[in-house]
Amino acid sequence: MSKAHTVWVSRPLFPEVLATLAQYVEVRVESKESKRAPEQLRAKLARVDGAIVGLGDRIDAGVLAGNRCLRVIANLGVGYNNLDLPALTAAGILATNTPDVLTQTTADYAWALLLAAARRVSSAERWLRAGRWRGGMRFDDWLGVDVHGKTLGILGMGRIGQAVARRGAGFDMKVIYHNRSRLPDAVERECRASWVEKRQLLARADHLVLVLPYSAHSHHAIGAPELLHMKPTAVLVNIARGGIVDDAALAAALREGRLAAAGLDVFEGEPAVNPALRELDQVVLSPHIASASADTRRAMAQLAADNVLAALGHGPNAGHPPSLLNPEARGGRAAET
Repeated sequence: MSKAHTVWVSRPLFPEVLATLAQYVEVRVESKESKRAPEQLRAKLARVDGAIVGLGDRIDAGVLAGNRCLRVIANLGVGYNNLDLPALTAAGILATNTPDVLTQTTADYAWALLLAAARRVSSAERWLRAGRWRGGMRFDDWLGVDVHGKTLGILGMGRIGQAVARRGAGFDMKVIYHNRSRLPDAVERECRASWVEKRQLLARADHLVLVLPYSAHSHHAIGAPELLHMKPTAVLVNIARGGIVDDAALAAALREGRLAAAGLDVFEGEPAVNPALRELDQVVLSPHIASASADTRRAMAQLAADNVLAALGHGPNAGHPPSLLNPEARGGRAAET
């Protein structure tokens, strides 16, 4: 029996999620991960009603040009700077993301990077694996910096930032944060966090975690001028987006001893990584995997499926996608389903 709608899935997904989709729509799923040129994306989207895409799939006005079928794009990620929201809205195409389900896992990973960078875990492991541990270490070898009892700074105090802050209590840390808008008093008390000006945040934090969304406003929010205000003993952790940190300036600060260490899950121009960062032993590098637990990735995929089905009028949320980014597009093509 033919189905009224067709959904393209740009990458392999969990079989049970695909099975949920297949109950309602015809599913066209890619069998392997692939980077697609704009013209390839345009062709894939030309004859489908909905699509589930990843952060590497840039959906802009050029990709949408001439498209008369597409009604919804479901992004696999809380971030959506790969989506041209004004272009999608102008075309009457709904856009969704996957917030909330990855909050706790991403906060866990921020702490994994923080601890690994502060205590030199990855460089010590590389040294050991290279067969260089032969006894006779000096008492001052492999000295890192403490985490417990220190000041935790958070730039960007949304859901993930708050989850990072709450974990600070277990390390008896003082938590300070900067946001464009201050949190309600009740939330500050729950997180045991105090709002400070950005310059104070930089100057006082022993460990600074970046959790702000990427935008033109936040581009190079941490650059050479900001790094000059940080303690030379401080650790910087970026689990947000590439481009929030000026990677070249960060590499220079680390190389010159103006910053102790860094833990980075995101990079400017990723998957490319600034060669200067690769050369530094005091940097923990990971390939944008902060949400990469089996439970969380499955939940993200299921939320994306729920979003696309709801936008097409199917399933328990029919007509009401759980995490809609552009409700102003509701009167467009999605209304025709």
